[in-house]
Amino acid sequence: PAPPLAPARPVRRLVLVSRRGPYAPGAGALAAELAGLGAQVTVAACDVSKRPELERLLAGIPPGHALTGVVHAAGVLDDALVGSLTPERADRVLAAKADAAWHLHDLTRDLELGMFVLFSSAAGVLGSPGQGNYAAANAFLDALAVWRQARGLPGVSVAWGLWEAASEMVGQSGTRVTARGVSGLSAAEGLSLLDAALARGQAAVVAARLDAARIAAG
Repeated sequence: PAPPLAPARPVRRLVLVSRRGPYAPGAGALAAELAGLGAQVTVAACDVSKRPELERLLAGIPPGHALTGVVHAAGVLDDALVGSLTPERADRVLAAKADAAWHLHDLTRDLELGMFVLFSSAAGVLGSPGQGNYAAANAFLDALAVWRQARGLPGVSVAWGLWEAASEMVGQSGTRVTARGVSGLSAAEGLSLLDAALARGQAAVVAARLDAARIAAG
């Protein structure tokens, strides 16, 4: 059995990384669920946007179990219209997305990875009022995947639309996005779309349920 990240691609060893690591809400339950599916799971605290921390994390991976894939799924929102979008507010959002992705790319580029997946957002493709910083950060991810593929490196950036499941990020932007013609994906639909994106092999794809007529009207 495969952990639920990508059902068609069994993974036996996982390193799950977040800034709070094992103290993040739900981390213990997730690790237990994945272990029950046959995976060996390590939960680690690391701010991937800080290169020295990521270097230490990668150096701690046992030599006998080389890193073979990367999935970067972090994100931070700090919405603001242009008049109040300060450099600090842009930096905060760009760090979680663009800085972290670049460090992951640069520190693993010489490894024989089979997968390098970036979780982007449709905000970088469709635009989203008040999210200039977030749109730019995700456009960087899409461009990085294209840049990697052009150099013979694995790279897929999936620009996600809205998710049905409640979360801090969905709570901040869900109503606005829904009004613009994007409706929520279930977890099962999202996993199927992730598998489809990886099978397709295209560098940048959009995974979203769109109401084309409403989007066109807007």
